[in-house]
Amino acid sequence: MNIASKSPSVLRRPAARTAIVAAIIFVVAHVVLLLGITAPDKLYFDEVHYVPAARQMLQPMVEGPILNPMHPPLAKQIIALSIKAFGDVPLGWRYPAALFGALALVAVYLGALALFKSQERAIAAVLLAFCNQMLFVQSRIAMLDIFALAFCLFAIAAFIRGFRQARPQSAFALAGLAAGLACACKWSGLFVLATCVAIVVAIRLMQGWRTRFADANDQDWYQPDLWPDFRLPHFIICFVLIPSAVYLATFVPLYGLSFSDIIEAQRRIFADNTTTAIAGHTYMSSWPSWPFLVRPVWYLFEKVGDDRFAAVVFLGNPLILWPALIALIVALRDWIVARSRDAFLVLAFYLGPYLAWALLPRTLGFIYYYLPAATTASFVLVYALTRKGAPRWLLWAFVAVGCAGFVAMLPITVAAIETSIATFNRLMLFQNWI
Repeated sequence: MNIASKSPSVLRRPAARTAIVAAIIFVVAHVVLLLGITAPDKLYFDEVHYVPAARQMLQPMVEGPILNPMHPPLAKQIIALSIKAFGDVPLGWRYPAALFGALALVAVYLGALALFKSQERAIAAVLLAFCNQMLFVQSRIAMLDIFALAFCLFAIAAFIRGFRQARPQSAFALAGLAAGLACACKWSGLFVLATCVAIVVAIRLMQGWRTRFADANDQDWYQPDLWPDFRLPHFIICFVLIPSAVYLATFVPLYGLSFSDIIEAQRRIFADNTTTAIAGHTYMSSWPSWPFLVRPVWYLFEKVGDDRFAAVVFLGNPLILWPALIALIVALRDWIVARSRDAFLVLAFYLGPYLAWALLPRTLGFIYYYLPAATTASFVLVYALTRKGAPRWLLWAFVAVGCAGFVAMLPITVAAIETSIATFNRLMLFQNWI
């Protein structure tokens, strides 16, 4: 049958199915992430920095210095709106984190669907991202990271979609928009934007050098005729002007149209995020150790009864994140030997947000900085587990094992569940986890 003779409903069916699956993922994740989110009923860990800053934004007239000036305002503005809607209570502080955690999983689904062109693989990626423990914990605390992560993942999904198109302008513009919003939550959003820029620049340089593979095929990560109508003005609009405009607009509610105040705010953020810190924080760890889960962060550990403790440990599910390191080697081999486009993209969006931390002069780091890379590791795992020749059951067997590990760790990830000291010690497998 000729495509032109097909009905509009048939043509729209894939988009409608994608929208329905995305909506189901959002609703289910939203509900699950909200369960027990009000425990503890007090500020804990870095909430003590961000919630007071959000409260200050609700004041008719800000008195005194602006709180938490070392980070951009967008995530704190979102928390402030939630406090205004739900009250200055635990639900008001943490609801936006659960909302954006659910949105982050939708973005994982869209990114995996654009990458693998498979509903099965996309859903598996969502389950692995959810069960890696990091996204779950960060979606239940009033910190900034989950907001930046969600926008970064939408940027990645849009970029991957555009990467495969002859005319990527619209998709790349959406990627730039989402990346700008990520930067407006936390400057680490720049890492994803920089990864997108690096990919485009690398492709354009190779095209400028007229590079060609001797035995080229349509699965190569580099194509000499990629994006024939994508010009320098498009690049500047998508990856410079749009992100910059969106980012700077988030400062207007705080500083009005005072250009000097907005520039001073950037100077302060830059100074605070590039100054070499003094080592010595209890939970600090260096970037090479994060993939190995060497040093977790205890967000909460307090006694609530006779041999009952409320615990929230930011650690990561070793049954997912340790095998991801093997999957990275598989993807690296396929990129080098087979020039696989999918391998190239999953590597870029894992290594880009991760290795960027190696370039910063700060000595103070924490494993929750690994959150974006740990989340995109789900793409790497799905890629490795579904390579040609792999049995279909292997992917879902791995997902089942990962989910079992996630469930086993719930006593140290959900404060409302509570745990005994014996259970806590059993789950903290290594001395350096304590």
